[in-house]
This record gives sequence, C-alpha cells and structure tokens, in this order.
Amino acid sequence: MIDDVVRRSRSYRRFYQETAIGMDTLRELVDLARYSPSGGNLQPLKYILSADPEKNGLIFQNLVWAAYLKDWPGPEEGERPSAYIILLGDTEISKSVAWDHGISAQTIILGATSRGFGGCMIATINKEELRKDLNILPRYEILLVLALGKPKETVVIDIVGPDGDIKYWRDDKDVHHVPKRPLDEIIIG
Repeated sequence: MIDDVVRRSRSYRRFYQETAIGMDTLRELVDLARYSPSGGNLQPLKYILSADPEKNGLIFQNLVWAAYLKDWPGPEEGERPSAYIILLGDTEISKSVAWDHGISAQTIILGATSRGFGGCMIATINKEELRKDLNILPRYEILLVLALGKPKETVVIDIVGPDGDIKYWRDDKDVHHVPKRPLDEIIIG
C-alpha cells in the first residue's frame, strides 16, 4: 500500500555498498518517473544512471552530505551508495523544469523503497566538477543527484520539540533522528 511505502521512505545516507542495484532496476525506476506529471507536459528531464563503482566514485566526490551533521563528511567506503541517478533539465526543451524534478525524484525514491532499497536526494553538488567528470553537455542543467542503495542505518521520526528545532541528528547508538512537525501544527484551516 502506498501509505506504507511513504512512511518507510526516509533520507538514507549510509548503505550496504556491496549490495548492488542493477542497471535494469535503475531503468525501471526512471520508467516510473516517466509517468509522473510534468508542467505543460514538456517532459524536460533527462537522467544519467550509474551502478558502476568507478563512475559512482566520480559522482560521490562531487556531493555534500548531511548539512546538519557538521563533523560528518559523508559515508565511508563500504557505506556509500551502490547506485546513483542524476536528474538533468534539458534546456533545449524548456529553460525551467519548475517542479518536475521534485515529483520525479520522489517517484524514484518511492519506487526504490518499494523494492527494498532507499535513497537520498542531494542538491548540494559541485556541479561544474561533476559536469567535467561525466562530460555532461552544457545544454543539461544538473538539478539533483539521487544516491541509492540498501539502507545500513536506522532512521526514526521524532516530533519537533518545544524549542522548534527541526535539525536532524544522530544519537550515541548512531540512530539518525528526524524531527517532524505534528499534523495539527501544519493544518491551519
């Protein structure tokens, strides 16, 4: 049921790197996204898929992980994603992708979750270096990188406390805590 998939879908940042995600699975996930709504039905999104360790390394070195975890540079070798999907906007189709990439990214992450994987949407990217490393043509705007793999961490949802702090954190057992506002606080009418 979709409710269960949504509730199980978290931003995972550590993975069982040795658990591969095949290119066929990545293609299936992009195919799901292809059915997502698109502003004006322009469908300006393009995708780069990677399940290759060498290519994954090039992508990994251009990402910034977990801004709230100041002393954490990202997953260590052995805990890195086993696959990536890079979302691009084709500026020859449209100068703006509006909300398309958010809808597409969420569709892909939910599809990954339903298959026993997890992922993280990453928008803090060294875009020019990534463009050079992967020979991405200038016509393609780099929008997001989806890091994918079999989750190796526990992520729990907490209610935002009275101080209103929404920053995620890790406890002494390395459990990742994500504060969420309660339902009654976000429905205003």
